[in-house]
Amino acid sequence: MLVRYKKTCEKIAMGLLSFMPEEKALKKLQVSMQLYETNPNWHLFMWKKEEDFVGLIGVESVEDVCVIQHITVNPSHRGDGIGKAMVNSVLQFLPCTVVTSTEITKPFIDKCMN
Repeated sequence: MLVRYKKTCEKIAMGLLSFMPEEKALKKLQVSMQLYETNPNWHLFMWKKEEDFVGLIGVESVEDVCVIQHITVNPSHRGDGIGKAMVNSVLQFLPCTVVTSTEITKPFIDKCMN
């Protein structure tokens, strides 16, 4: 189930985000988290499976276009379809008619959607 990020889950979100190679450094993680917390066009969601958060998706929305800036799944839950479910579920929260990815998230999105 996709849920909106809350500040109380910051450490969990940072842990999930650190699975992305580009986000391993603490300073980079902190900058990314700050962006989601302060920019109204940036939205962070977490995927909850039973009692644990196992995935994260970050989206920048500009009018009706949503750009997936970050997407990651805990390695022990990869291959379960969580990435695809997160992409599909984010459309319930944001008014997107176009969903696209960045150069960094494109390989993951392409893999999820096939």
